[in-house]
Amino acid sequence: MTDRELDAAGITGPALRAAYRHCRALNARHGRTYFLATRLLPVERRPAVHALYGFARWADDIVDALGPGSGARARGRALARLWDELEDGLRRGGGAEPVVRALADTARRYAIDHAHFRDFMAAMRADLVVRDYPTYADLRGYMHGSAAVIGLQMLPVLGTVGPREEAAPYAAALGEAFQMSNFLRDVGEDLDRGRVYLPADLLAGHDVERELLLWSRASGRPDRRITAALREFEALTRGVYRAAVPGIALLDPVARPCIRTAAVLYGGILDAVARDGYTVVHRRSAVPRRRRALVAADGLTRVVAARLRARVRPAADRPPPSRPPYAAAPGPAATPHRTKESA
Repeated sequence: MTDRELDAAGITGPALRAAYRHCRALNARHGRTYFLATRLLPVERRPAVHALYGFARWADDIVDALGPGSGARARGRALARLWDELEDGLRRGGGAEPVVRALADTARRYAIDHAHFRDFMAAMRADLVVRDYPTYADLRGYMHGSAAVIGLQMLPVLGTVGPREEAAPYAAALGEAFQMSNFLRDVGEDLDRGRVYLPADLLAGHDVERELLLWSRASGRPDRRITAALREFEALTRGVYRAAVPGIALLDPVARPCIRTAAVLYGGILDAVARDGYTVVHRRSAVPRRRRALVAADGLTRVVAARLRARVRPAADRPPPSRPPYAAAPGPAATPHRTKESA
């Protein structure tokens, strides 16, 4: 399957093909939800998605190796070296690091704005020193670089049926919704890394502070105040999904099943957290395999239908979105401004 993807994308040269294979392996190993959805894309577009994910995963791994505190300077230097190599790769092409080589090639092929990569790396550097976020607006400032720009990087690869600028706020919002699902699922693991991504003012509204979260994590005992805060963050995240999902209709029809499937699977993380009784401080919730398989099968059916329609007539006119971006979510509107994995 890898050779078929690379051949379809017109990727030649042993070193470049090896770089894309490396990114695909990272996606398959670490990004189960993302990788599953990517398989629903037209075959020639998949290597680019693997490159974008592979680079993000590589940078995220550097940050999470130690996290805030001990080793932060060493991780900062590693991130700086990665960025220096990426800048050189974006400017001249190539690069010694496989993820950089593949990403630079993808950025050139799809004319991806280099500012998105700069913003992403700024968010990764923040993870080395920032331990929490006072408000939702502060968290969204971080997610601009860690999640929204991932959606914006994807847009040229996915394609749109109208001006890309019209779809951009929705793509940014969906990237944030995915990450917020991961934040909720990973509360306990992030605590172990010294981070709390749930906004402090949301937690304080339920009399929850970091010390209470740490006590619950260490003791394994639930607390109704924590449960209430987690339930509120879940509701907030669902609002971002409702605001973002109408933008799927603005994508190239053959790309819609991929993104719709990803949205359902990432949204399923919220269902899993609620089903498990909001115990994410103590253990990670996961989307059941049977559910993942059913969603993937539905996505495959949609792919076949979309490709059949594309053969017999031009893409259908896009329906107008049902609401403006972020109408359902508080905070400043998304503007084209770490994608942690996954269920």
